[in-house]
Amino acid sequence: MADTFFSMFTPEEIARISASGTRVTLPEGWAPISESTAADKAYVVLDGTVSVRSHGTEVARLGPGDIVGERAILNHSLRTATIVALTPLELIHFTKEQLDRLDVEMPTFHEALEKTAAARFPQTTS
Repeated sequence: MADTFFSMFTPEEIARISASGTRVTLPEGWAPISESTAADKAYVVLDGTVSVRSHGTEVARLGPGDIVGERAILNHSLRTATIVALTPLELIHFTKEQLDRLDVEMPTFHEALEKTAAARFPQTTS
């Protein structure tokens, strides 16, 4: 199985990260992130599957333990993809402020965000 964002952390770190956000449930078909919008939130998938779509074309499917929405926050840019729930979802919602706080308080969190973004978009340099 492929590494996920959460696989880079200890159980204690996962608990701390999870406690920093808000747990939400979304129905199938919902799009919590839309292409070309402001980078004001990110999500970690706890349960379910999402489709990552760029210009209407699916470019990836992500599931439990994966983070979505991190790239635009890291790059201070507009969203490059739309995220669509392929199944009902359980997520941890993070505001930009919550992510910024984790970034400062947990160096491992920042490293994992950078590693995830670099793996997904190798041509992107920070």
